[in-house]
Amino acid sequence: MDYKFLADLVKEVEVPKDGILSRPLYSDADVRVVLFGFSQGQELSEHTASMPAILQVLQGEATLGLGRDKLEAVPGSWAYMPPNLPHSIVAKSPLLLLLVLVKTGAEEDEEEDEDVE
Repeated sequence: MDYKFLADLVKEVEVPKDGILSRPLYSDADVRVVLFGFSQGQELSEHTASMPAILQVLQGEATLGLGRDKLEAVPGSWAYMPPNLPHSIVAKSPLLLLLVLVKTGAEEDEEEDEDVE
């Protein structure tokens, strides 16, 4: 059985002094895992994803926009986001986030539909 083990996610990425850093940790046919580092004040403006996603705060504080709600996130905060949920992130301090994208197959169906048009 193939597996991937990381003993300490926080040590996998150094938070940049200015900007946002993303580091893919794992990807296969079912899931994609990305570790993000945000410097204080950086943000991802509102956007959506075509697949379900799970977000976990590992370090730092942020304001998460989930749909119409603004939520304060701290280490240990966790969020499930269904497909197409508008979301945003503003780092209130240096921030590390773990993002897990769950591939449902619907994304491939959408791509096939776009090819037909």
